[in-house]
Amino acid sequence: MRRFLDFLYDACAWLAALAMIGVLLMVLLSIVSRQIGFHVPGTDAYAGYSMAAAGFLALAHTLKRNEHIRVTLLLGRLQGKARRGLELWALTVGVLLSGLFAVYSVRLAWNSRAFNDISTGNDATPLWIPQLTMALGTVILLVAFLDEWVQELRGQRSTAGSEEALHNE
Repeated sequence: MRRFLDFLYDACAWLAALAMIGVLLMVLLSIVSRQIGFHVPGTDAYAGYSMAAAGFLALAHTLKRNEHIRVTLLLGRLQGKARRGLELWALTVGVLLSGLFAVYSVRLAWNSRAFNDISTGNDATPLWIPQLTMALGTVILLVAFLDEWVQELRGQRSTAGSEEALHNE
């Protein structure tokens, strides 16, 4: 199971990287087409969709690599049961919030598909298509938070030390 979850987080990171390349390609296409004298409709919208996909798909991988911004002012001063209790509380809140985020993201994509919601731009893209990346990213973030929560309960979770946290900043 561990290998599958790590593969899932890494696969999402690769998809996020591909989405960043999509942003680059859309911006370059827009610039080059403007210089040559023709217009490709929808490049701004597709760059935005790709940017959102990159952000949402990278959430779980970033969490699992301890790269999310954390306020460790209080946590760094605690030890033992108090620290573990605060970690469990924070992870529980993370599970609940990411669960809500996942439910509403999936619901948004589902409703957009059901109502045939399309973008207001020239491209008239069905909005459920770019919203799928948001839904996928938030569902996998929920899985990552649950993974962290279970690891913390089992005492197997590795957290960043204060030196490592300073290094990331």
